[in-house]
Amino acid sequence: MAEKHPYHIEMTPPKHSSLKLEEELERFAERFEMIQESGFIASITDNAMGRLAFQTYDMIDELDLVPRPDQVLIHLNTFHTKEELDHILQHAKEHGIRNILALTGDGSEKMHKLEPEELEAPGVPVTTSVELIRYIYKYYPDFIVGAAFNPYEPPESEFPKLDRKIAAGAKYVITQPVIGKDEQIDRLLREYPDLPVVIECWMSKKLYLLSDIVEREIPEDYPYDPMAMLEELKQLYPTGRYYLALVGYKTQYPVLDEQYHT
Repeated sequence: MAEKHPYHIEMTPPKHSSLKLEEELERFAERFEMIQESGFIASITDNAMGRLAFQTYDMIDELDLVPRPDQVLIHLNTFHTKEELDHILQHAKEHGIRNILALTGDGSEKMHKLEPEELEAPGVPVTTSVELIRYIYKYYPDFIVGAAFNPYEPPESEFPKLDRKIAAGAKYVITQPVIGKDEQIDRLLREYPDLPVVIECWMSKKLYLLSDIVEREIPEDYPYDPMAMLEELKQLYPTGRYYLALVGYKTQYPVLDEQYHT
């Protein structure tokens, strides 16, 4: 991942079921250009929370977006047909997008789950990001592929999973949201000193959503200050790379932009 782009700004394309599609498309285009102009990375989700949404290639083609080098990262999970998977990767390659975050992902009954045979992994019971990473590097070796790291999973299973992702070719990891000092993040940075780590900061005050992700109860009246948390994480974990989820574009983004350029 490029050192000169410190913030990954999460972007979620409109859902297929959107009732305000034109409005959401216009907003997506404006924010995409804003993020690139700021020198940040547009990190575009893939059917977030298992809900069918438009793909990055849809956004680029429909809105005539022009990705700048190393300023777009595509999330890619295993809930696609083989044909769509190859189309996503080929389209990204043709538009100069090099960064992929490979995820097992959340699916639904409406989505096809890639079979092990489709990713040329016949001995595997179910496809995960490991098989996806291997497939990408076999047929699209120019990509820079990363993986997720979840500090809230039992470490006796999460760290062996990380080892398998790295063995498959993962070049960096992006964490789940981190709330202050975290024992598993400390271990990650200590035991994998050469692995680039992107620390996620939750930028919303919708704490019920954060509770679901970190799998622990966070009261809605908890005094959570996203901007203060980001500054705390930058002090605790000065990796130089931070993934910002649910950024507030009216209040938070101008501050982030100003801080970065002063």
